[in-house]
Amino acid sequence: MKKVAFHNLGCKVNAYEMELMQQNFIKNGFEIVPFTEKADIYIINTCTVTNIADRKSRQMLHRAKALNPDAIIVAAGCYVETDREGAAADDAVDIVVGNKDKADIVDIVERALSDTGTVLPSGFCEDQTEEPSPCPGFLTTLTEHTRANIKIQDGCDQYCSYCIIPFARGHVTSRDEEETVREVTALAKKGCREFVLNGIHLSSYGLDKAYNLSAKDGSFTNRPLIDIIKRISQIEGVERIRLSSLEPRIITEEFLDEVSRIKSFCPHFHLSLQSGSDTVLKRMNRRYDTEEYLEKVKLIRQHFEHPAITTDVITGFPGETEEEFKETREFLDKVDFYRVHVFAYSRRRGTVADKLPGQITQKVKAERSKVLIADSDKRAERFREYYLNKETDVLIEESEIIDRKKYQVGYNREYVRFAIDSDDDLTGSIVSVTATEKEDEHEILCGLQCEKLG
Repeated sequence: MKKVAFHNLGCKVNAYEMELMQQNFIKNGFEIVPFTEKADIYIINTCTVTNIADRKSRQMLHRAKALNPDAIIVAAGCYVETDREGAAADDAVDIVVGNKDKADIVDIVERALSDTGTVLPSGFCEDQTEEPSPCPGFLTTLTEHTRANIKIQDGCDQYCSYCIIPFARGHVTSRDEEETVREVTALAKKGCREFVLNGIHLSSYGLDKAYNLSAKDGSFTNRPLIDIIKRISQIEGVERIRLSSLEPRIITEEFLDEVSRIKSFCPHFHLSLQSGSDTVLKRMNRRYDTEEYLEKVKLIRQHFEHPAITTDVITGFPGETEEEFKETREFLDKVDFYRVHVFAYSRRRGTVADKLPGQITQKVKAERSKVLIADSDKRAERFREYYLNKETDVLIEESEIIDRKKYQVGYNREYVRFAIDSDDDLTGSIVSVTATEKEDEHEILCGLQCEKLG
């Protein structure tokens, strides 16, 4: 039995695709081993979102070759898409596999192993039953006990000035609704309780098929996304549905009215921002301003009592002045996010921003990042404190030892982490919890179990 080791870099879409690849190797008789072990094949699922991501991808390819010089080293994914010639010319790389070829990766590796070119395509599905066969399009095994990331969209047509992803992932494509429903149904039958719908640009789900523009500012009611959420919510065993990153324009009265009526929908909105300065947003080629963004946040809070609103921010973008940085910092406080994921701008060859004047030094970017992260930590602490001495429903995901004590750990609908002092294995259960204290070091609320709900 040949041994295969994987290492994943990048986003949740990449993670989902890696799980599919692992599943197909297992189906075809391979053994999956940890990346640190000696393997016959090493597959690096690469990322290219920044130059740093490219460098990390190359480093992991060379690390794999060092682990076993005789192994087949496969470079797969986005780095390959943006620099196929460079990846292929790397002495550490034996095979390059683009994103669209990941479904055939077992066949590609088997051909390399046999060197005959006659191996039949792997993972072929002979039928499309309610419980799908393990083929390239369906995830049927769980790496987590309670939560599954479900890719329903790929590609991006936004072309933000700092981003290379449209060139790595191509145009927007949406997954067939029935295919998604079959996948979720199969995973729910195996005990998965929570599903996170993700994509490269999730807000564009369905735009390649049909959508309804409904506002002069470009906002639109995404009926295909609403419909797939509704379909999934009706599947037996599905307790929670989350969405990955969204664009502000997708937040409309109609959208919020629809999803707020869905019991399993989690009020956790990761609403993409990138900068709190309108002049920086314009240079980034983002398609909204801070006034519009704030209106969307207000709409969310009108429909949900205490929604978790999180975002991403890039600091140190070319030309970002001290005043623009101040505007961003003040805007983040004004919105009062639960969490802000802060990224120092990373120059990316092949993008418009790479050629913009006023490139910021690494020292200044590091200083600004540190300030924004400290601000975010304070807001996150306030958000978590809201749940002290309040009952909330928590989906238990695992047992964990915290400060030498065993806890049952999970998240509520707003993605706040809770721990219950219990020796009982409650994995997969939803319990009503009253938080009585906080553990700042672990960013967790410790509580008492009130009642097991399901």
